Parts: sequence; C-alpha cells; structure tokens
Amino acid sequence: MALRRFTLAEANALIPRLEMVMERLQRTARALRAALQDSSDQPGVSTTADVLRVRPDLAPTVREMERAVTEIEELGAQFKGVDLGLVDFLAEIDGRPVLLCWQYGEKAIGFWHGIDDGFAGRRALPAADVPPLQ
Repeated sequence: MALRRFTLAEANALIPRLEMVMERLQRTARALRAALQDSSDQPGVSTTADVLRVRPDLAPTVREMERAVTEIEELGAQFKGVDLGLVDFLAEIDGRPVLLCWQYGEKAIGFWHGIDDGFAGRRALPAADVPPLQ
C-alpha cells in the first residue's frame, strides 16, 4: 500500500488527535515499564512475546499500546517512537519526498527531514510555512 502524502495543513490538522493518542501511549508505556521493572529478576525478557510469557497480566497494557500505534498509522502517519513522541508525515518539498516531523508537545509542525535522515537530520521549515502559534 502506498503511503499517503500530506500537505503541511493536513498534517497540522491531525495534531490535536495525535496529542491525545500520544499522551495515552506514553502513559501506557510508563505503566508497562514500571511493571517490567518490578519483574526485573526475570532473565531474557526483551520482546513483547517474552514480556507476555513472564507477565501475562500485562496483555491488556500491551494491547492498548498496540491500539494507539495502529490509530496513528491508520491516519496515514508514521509512528517513530514513544519516548520522544515522534510521528512523521510523508510530504514533498521542492518536488522531492521528505518527512514532516512532529514531536509530542509541539503545537504545529515546524520541522522536516529527508526520508533516510531520521530525527537527527531535522531541519526547520521555512518560517513562511510554519503556522503562527495560537
């Protein structure tokens, strides 16, 4: 399936929803980490399957995280990480494909990076493209 291409306005319109989803995802991830820390005496726990083998009671928490990621991806966005709350949107700048880069807490998208650059390659959008803060 081809990834959806976004305009800056289309991606920015999704931020209120993404804020709610990412807040839920980060809260759930904190709860999962705390529960796993309580089980730190269990060796060889490195995958979701390992976690559920050792702590089957965490299945609802894992499913909630999976639902949140799926919700982001169903919007056409690319989930990039829970810790920084990163979401990318495929877009085009000067005719070439790029990723508009949103981080949880930002009220509007102000950055982009090349397809292969990742978060470390973030560059500011031209000031004329960035919507004013509300």
